[in-house]
Amino acid sequence: QVQLVESGGGLVQAGDSLRLSCVASVRTFRLYTMGWFRQEPGKGREFVAAISVSSATTYRADSVEGRFTISRDNNKNTVFLQMNNLRPEDTAVYYCAARTGLMVVTNAYDYDYWGQGTHVAVSS
Repeated sequence: QVQLVESGGGLVQAGDSLRLSCVASVRTFRLYTMGWFRQEPGKGREFVAAISVSSATTYRADSVEGRFTISRDNNKNTVFLQMNNLRPEDTAVYYCAARTGLMVVTNAYDYDYWGQGTHVAVSS
């Protein structure tokens, strides 16, 4: 079982930056593909970014391209989401997710473990 704990959310103004962190409680963190998703009230979970086990491959949603960067530190069992130039439409609960296997995927149904989420609110 993998437990994921996100942190770093908060209330910011448009144009500001935030860095989300997600710590995994598993010894074999380096074997998990990791992803970030977000969800607004009443809407489905939306893919934000994903990263391969070795960090060699990363994917980002078009809506965050050029503003958000996903990275990981396998020595610290942590995945990060650096969010720059935040916009009001980025407001959501952000979830960290993990999946076994090497393929980097963008569908939430392909992820096996989820954190509780951290709230990001961006005011205009």
